[in-house]
Formats: sequence, structure tokens, C-alpha cells
Amino acid sequence: MGDERARPVRVTVVCSGNICRSPIGEYVLRDAVERAGLADRVVVDSAGVGAWHVGQGADRRSVRVLAEHGIDASDHAVQQITRHWFGRDDEPVLLLAMDASHHADLRRLAPHAEVRMYRDFDPALAALPRHAVDLDVPDPYYGDASEFDDVYSMIDAATPGVVAHLRELLGDEASG
Repeated sequence: MGDERARPVRVTVVCSGNICRSPIGEYVLRDAVERAGLADRVVVDSAGVGAWHVGQGADRRSVRVLAEHGIDASDHAVQQITRHWFGRDDEPVLLLAMDASHHADLRRLAPHAEVRMYRDFDPALAALPRHAVDLDVPDPYYGDASEFDDVYSMIDAATPGVVAHLRELLGDEASG
């Protein structure tokens, strides 16, 4: 059975400026999608809600933390998510927000899209009462290298759950 029956699922990871959190999310998720054998069926990208850094690369600290985990993000180019992303054939099927403000922005931009917090998919958080869970991935921009390490850890913990959700969206019976 050929995969031409459906176009790839597009996932966009979103933060404020697309230089810290969302590039880490994009590259970690893309790596996991490739390892799961889904790269021909899932397209992963990232964007920021703001235009401050459009065309620039990721923050050097994001590139560093990814490199320490064997992931090359040196080719990242910042983009801004706007209304033009939606209503196209390649519009994102899943939008992954890094914090509650991004989630709200995305709900306004794309009221019919599936918008989720990235950390919604962390199994360690799923067992906790919803009111006791902070799903935000904190912005490390004004912090030190350890805060980028923390962001990586949060994203890495949730990524298998994102891949499992993508398998559901694709109708796969196999688990990752």
C-alpha cells in the first residue's frame, strides 16, 4: 500500500522568537521522527510568534545543547508564524506551544487547528492532577547554559509522547 494516499503530517513547534525553545523542540522531534521511521510521513518545523529574529539562526546556546546530544541545528533559520500558514495544503496539522501565551496566540491564529502544549505529552506529568502541573517550557534566553539544558530535558521527556500521538494521527498501529 503506497503512502500517496495522504500528504505528510506537518508539525510546527512554536515559541516567542524561534531562537531558543522551538528550535530545540523542532530538532529533537525531527530526530525522534527519523529514528521512528516516520520521516517520509511527518514534516517538522518551528516558528516564533514574534518577528524579532526572522532570518537569523538559533541562539548559540540552543545549537550547543543540541550538538551535545548529537543533533546539528546549525542550519536553523528563524521564521514567524502568521495567518498565512493556515488554509494551505501544507498547513500544520499539529501546533506545539512552548508556553501558555503561545498556546493562546495559536488558538487565535488557527482556531480550528490542534494546538497542544509540548509538555502535554510528558508521561511523568500525565499522572499528576492537572491543576498541579505547569506545562510551560520556561524561556531560557536571559539565563545561563544550564537553563538551556533544562529546556532540552523537558522537551526530550515529552518527545516520545509526541511521536506516539503522531502515530495515532497517521493511523499507525505500531508504537515507537
